[in-house]
Amino acid sequence: MVTGKNYIGNQLSAKGNKTFQTFNPELNKENSPIFTEATSEEIEEAVHLASEAFKEFSQVSGDKKAVFLNAIADEILALDDLLVQTYCSETGLPEGRAKGERGRTIGQLRSFANLVAEGSWVDATIDTADANREPQPKPDLRKFNFPLGPIVVFGASNFPLAYSTAGGDTAAAFAAGCPVIVKSHPMHAGTGELVASAIQKAAIKTNMPNGVFSNLNSSGIEVGQKLVSNAGVKAVGFTGSIKGGRALYDLAAKREEPIPVFAEMGSINPVVLLPKALENRAQDIAKTYAGSITLATGQFCTNPGLILGVKSEGLTSFIDTLSNEIVKINPSVMLHPNIKEGYLKNKEKVVSQDGVSVTANYSEVVQDNYAQQAVVTVKGEDFLQNTTLHLEVFGPFSMVIQCEDEKQLEHIISNLEGQLTGTIIADNNELETYRNIVHALQDRVGRIIFNGVPTGVEVCESMVHGGPYPASTDSRFTAVGVGSIKRWVRPFSYQDWPNNLLPDALKNENPLGILRSVNGIKSTGKID
Repeated sequence: MVTGKNYIGNQLSAKGNKTFQTFNPELNKENSPIFTEATSEEIEEAVHLASEAFKEFSQVSGDKKAVFLNAIADEILALDDLLVQTYCSETGLPEGRAKGERGRTIGQLRSFANLVAEGSWVDATIDTADANREPQPKPDLRKFNFPLGPIVVFGASNFPLAYSTAGGDTAAAFAAGCPVIVKSHPMHAGTGELVASAIQKAAIKTNMPNGVFSNLNSSGIEVGQKLVSNAGVKAVGFTGSIKGGRALYDLAAKREEPIPVFAEMGSINPVVLLPKALENRAQDIAKTYAGSITLATGQFCTNPGLILGVKSEGLTSFIDTLSNEIVKINPSVMLHPNIKEGYLKNKEKVVSQDGVSVTANYSEVVQDNYAQQAVVTVKGEDFLQNTTLHLEVFGPFSMVIQCEDEKQLEHIISNLEGQLTGTIIADNNELETYRNIVHALQDRVGRIIFNGVPTGVEVCESMVHGGPYPASTDSRFTAVGVGSIKRWVRPFSYQDWPNNLLPDALKNENPLGILRSVNGIKSTGKID
């Protein structure tokens, strides 16, 4: 059941007097549970417990961490219909979406369990000593990845499971050996508490230290600010708006001991339509993109918000078909009235700019909190001169830029802010002709797609979910897939350390049997 309390380590706590409720956007009314916001005292206690837990948890073996991660997955599944119903009541999303996202969350946890059970992710690197080297003897040096410490994870509004309490950030931090404090998202605090209860049950069953996990309620920004400012916190994971992510990034940088903030902050995900593709299949492409733009009411960070092409009959056909098809799709509910309000505000801001033409705008009456999809067009020159047109409109909205020629198309792409994805729609052999366009797009994105749609982020080792700023605060890392574990570790070296006191990953006998680099050669063997 949902209590509305905070998890401070393995204890429920509600010491504060500030409360709030979640909202059902489909029924347009508040849900009944009342949540108590965490106090400064509870924040301090959660960080203290996490700091103490880190001393033990950072030394826990990969096998035991794997058991913990799999136990979390099992406990989430055990919540069954209660979790699904709570999710739906707090988001307006259908049961199928809830179960799909739960499956993704389970898959992430189990993939990290497999990663740490195998163990080679620590990147063990060994350079053995050479006492006879001239003019100076060579020391014995052994390096591996070591966890940073307590991590604060901010739940995302649009993914209450996969990017929130036990989502990718949390799973990766646990796998790395870092305790986690979640700042629960107020829009789905009930879903967050249920998942938090599953994590706590798993922690107790697998004998993890008290404080390895806490879940704090918050209706505003104060709890998050206090967490990021706390000296015991060593890194931050955030998925949300540019405004929110940048505020946390700046706050963390101003600390006496600055810490990294790994923020994924949205994107307009440019789609480039090359001429041959438009000439041969403009209408089919348009129909596909009408579905992509409106999928889940456009509430994905990979929604295609910007479409670019060179003026032609094909581009005109694409715009006409897209405009006709998108208004045939039934509108759907947004996650919260505040998100609907933000959608309307940003859409109006863009539409009101000089040079913008509205080619499609769903005009029929819709239910409360439902979004009316829209498509607009603008000339390339106007887009270049007006940065307001670069604004992300979070929802079922897209802008088509009509470029004068290939040179202007390349110039526009080169001047875009960093993006999560970029897509190129092309016919056979067109990529060879437009290498400069491909290169320009590659420089602006974290993932480039050929003849597809950006919506949909596969969870696998090869996925990059990140990109140049402001898509993310550090384009060297991904927020999806097992590679995201590297955000929560730092390289650490032992010099001339006694073999029996080294971590197992670095011992001569290689008791873990992991793949290591020994004097520049990859090997799973022992060192004589």
